[in-house]
Amino acid sequence: MEGENNDSNKLVDVSEPLLNELEAPNINISIKEGNTSFFQTCFNGLNSITGIGILSVPYALASGGWLSLILLFIISMAATYTGLLVKRCMDVDPTIKSYPDIGEHAFGNIGKILVTLVLYADLYMVITGSLILEGDNLNNLFPDLTVELIGISIDGKSSFIIIVALIVLPTVWLDDLSILAYISAGGVVASFVILISVIWVGAFEGIGFETKGELFKLNGLPTAVSLFMFCYTAHPVFPPLYTSMHNKQQFSTVLLICFAVCTLGYAIMAILGYLMFGPELESQITLNLPKQKMGSHVAIFTTLVIPLAKYALMLKPVAMSLESWFPTYQNKKSFKIVLRTILVATQVIVALSVPFFGYLMSLVGALLSATASLTIPCLCYLKISGTKWGVEMVLILAILLLSVLIVIFGTYTSVLQILGEIMRS
Repeated sequence: MEGENNDSNKLVDVSEPLLNELEAPNINISIKEGNTSFFQTCFNGLNSITGIGILSVPYALASGGWLSLILLFIISMAATYTGLLVKRCMDVDPTIKSYPDIGEHAFGNIGKILVTLVLYADLYMVITGSLILEGDNLNNLFPDLTVELIGISIDGKSSFIIIVALIVLPTVWLDDLSILAYISAGGVVASFVILISVIWVGAFEGIGFETKGELFKLNGLPTAVSLFMFCYTAHPVFPPLYTSMHNKQQFSTVLLICFAVCTLGYAIMAILGYLMFGPELESQITLNLPKQKMGSHVAIFTTLVIPLAKYALMLKPVAMSLESWFPTYQNKKSFKIVLRTILVATQVIVALSVPFFGYLMSLVGALLSATASLTIPCLCYLKISGTKWGVEMVLILAILLLSVLIVIFGTYTSVLQILGEIMRS
């Protein structure tokens, strides 16, 4: 035991990176500190990075052209390095256990508040995007559905968004989400199944890989970069995963393996999807798949399972944060049910108001993911470490510049696209 404590408190070399899970920052999934093995941590890391982003990378590549794929690898390397910076910030003080703790250690209470706001806004919008994803894919499977309610006609996509929200609502009321946590671990398998299904449709069900596509599209570059950034927004939960490791010296290896495997998967999906459908790609590749094919059915139904399994887990930290604002009532079950129901209702309203999955995820990637995964780790590390001018400082400043460009141009483009679609609809 003494050797373990010494290892965990050592300051780690710059070459050591790390990785963790995006979807549930402050959720207790019954993982005790120091008990998670190397392979368990790898699985959790893969589960964190792989997600609904894999559905949008072909559209991202179609938006920016073949050369934009280079930016996927640049963002992946930058995110890997900033993951290391998160770990190094934690090594400074063993009391740092969460992402907001890092913000507090660097910039005091203001830093903690700002980091928390970015963290929960990111989660809230990702979950809202999952409702839109469910509505899109169910409407694609059952395009003729229309619901009449109190004399009001509700179209199929809107109906499915409301129905899915009602289905997941009881799970949001639960306090013990350990069962759902284990279900959500199937995200890694689900992402792999989706990838294989898409390849199967292209190779054996008549689609083929013959579209040439465009080499470079400058006007679509902000969208492409924003969606690529959305795929690497796991940093807010790196701290609990790192803390849970039995042998923390292996964390750098975990990080490299997880980022390498996930980036390879994203690249394969982007390339094959673009070869299959070219500029006709929808915001989710599942919307392009021919509905009558077996491989398409497997991919679409697997896509539907992922958000349903993880919705409550992803929403819990946001709900707990809101409940803490009302200390007198936060332990009352009836209060929790009402507050969490209202929270889900607000997400339904947002999903119905901005039903453009690709544009919304582009906005989240540009504004929130870039801030949470690139800007915050760099700024906090510079403040905590007091790094002097040198190679490391130049590298960190370059990543900061990249994040600022993504935030400015990506957010501007995404907002214009969303407003344009709202005006046309």
